[in-house]
Amino acid sequence: MKDYLTFLFRVVRLSFLGSSRFYAWMAVLTLLSLLGLHAWARQFVEGLQTTGLTNQVSWGAYIANFTFLVGVAAAAVMLVIPAYVYQKEHMHEVVLFGELMAIAVIVMCLLFVTVDLGHPDRFHHMIPPFGIFNWPGSILSWDVIVLNGYLLLNLHIAGYLLYCRYRGRKPTRLFYIPFVFISIAWAVSIHTVTAFLYVGLAGRSYWHHPLVPSRFLASAFVAGPALMILTFQVIRRAFRYYIGDQPIFTLRMIMTVAMIINMFLLGCELFTEFYYPTQHTAAAQYLYFGLHGHAGLVPWIWSAVALDAVGLLLLITPLSRSITWLNAACLSCFVGVWIEKGMGLIIPGFVPSPLGQVVEYLPTTNEILVCLGIWSFGALLFSWMLHVAIPILNGSLCAEPQVSTIPS
Repeated sequence: MKDYLTFLFRVVRLSFLGSSRFYAWMAVLTLLSLLGLHAWARQFVEGLQTTGLTNQVSWGAYIANFTFLVGVAAAAVMLVIPAYVYQKEHMHEVVLFGELMAIAVIVMCLLFVTVDLGHPDRFHHMIPPFGIFNWPGSILSWDVIVLNGYLLLNLHIAGYLLYCRYRGRKPTRLFYIPFVFISIAWAVSIHTVTAFLYVGLAGRSYWHHPLVPSRFLASAFVAGPALMILTFQVIRRAFRYYIGDQPIFTLRMIMTVAMIINMFLLGCELFTEFYYPTQHTAAAQYLYFGLHGHAGLVPWIWSAVALDAVGLLLLITPLSRSITWLNAACLSCFVGVWIEKGMGLIIPGFVPSPLGQVVEYLPTTNEILVCLGIWSFGALLFSWMLHVAIPILNGSLCAEPQVSTIPS
């Protein structure tokens, strides 16, 4: 117990030590987070009228970001599977970074759900002992379980491995390997259950088809690895921690296959919607071509398709063997999927309304500030975890003079 408290004390002390660049970066993220908190406080006082949401479009930027980030969190499994299932030794050096990213992203997901609640005091209903938890009948209750379960799994795995590395001892496999394999299935479940939230709404024809969960997973395994590849470049430069090229190009291969599947499923969806148009095509018509003079999302979705196509083209050509071009492909795919799975998925589900009304949605400045604050807080949390984890991994923060080499 004493050793554990010493470990926590040293971690807390390390959190406030760093270079001037570290202080500047954390100060900027803290300022943006506080700006978002102020915007949410204004929303808390005045209600959801501070957002662009209406009776017709009741989900907007908050749920769009939540949907996208669930996929990014699930994609951490793309590091775990090669490392622990296929025994790729070069993936062990980065798998812990995937776990830490999953923790930060799941926290962001929970924050986006919280700010979307009209009355945040109702949040206690999502906690089984304290509220009315409609389980197992409600898909939303399943989503709460899988999201929080995935967060706890990653906290345990990452925390245990870091503590063992700090103590300079080999981790007991029984204490983390079973949880690693549970997290693989759990990662798939968090995105599948989230997709079922939309698929199960039979009155929303744009979501009510079986391709949605498949596209969710395919796009998740594009955006998540893309973000991790870009993050590895930052870790190399900012933290001076060596990450080899092999993990990066393994993720490139996964991204390429996933993007091919994602684009194929997109083509299947467009064929189904437009080859023989029915009254259920109105939402897709609004998204891709506009409806009754309303075309707010048309530039967005075609930009997303173009970015996805450019990213795929770069990935399947030898250009992406260059780190520079690979980073460009990752950025293109990440932004493209963010638009496609965010505004391009959520908003058209409400347009037109069941009464045939076309009410367009545009996020307000206050809404954008809340989103910016949550993204900044996620970056702040992830940056802090890296700031603490990397000294433990490279041996500069340890309990003993010698540091044994252990799997991460």
